[in-house]
Amino acid sequence: MNRGISTLAPLERLLAGLLHYGTWVASCVIAVGFVLTLIHSNSGVSHPEMIVGMRIVTTGIVLFILLPVLRLVLMLGVFLRERDYRFSAIAALVLLIVAAGCVTGAYLAPPMAG
Repeated sequence: MNRGISTLAPLERLLAGLLHYGTWVASCVIAVGFVLTLIHSNSGVSHPEMIVGMRIVTTGIVLFILLPVLRLVLMLGVFLRERDYRFSAIAALVLLIVAAGCVTGAYLAPPMAG
């Protein structure tokens, strides 16, 4: 039983680092996108250049959305390395559920107007 306690602190540190730095990276990407959009909107530049800034903002939002998935991947890797197969199976199952939700959502989503 003591084995679980000894592996908990490194896992918590890894997860905290991932979420901390991941949040900073995603926030900075969004900020860069907003600044670029603001610069292009105030300089009278054509519309396509503003779209680049908004795509950068979208990339930052996607990074925020991916953080929980990356957390699951990190947990799965740590549990496999520690040979904790019960928690590895749980993390893998949750990842499969997330993947199934993404596939189902992509399949059922209405086509985009273009």
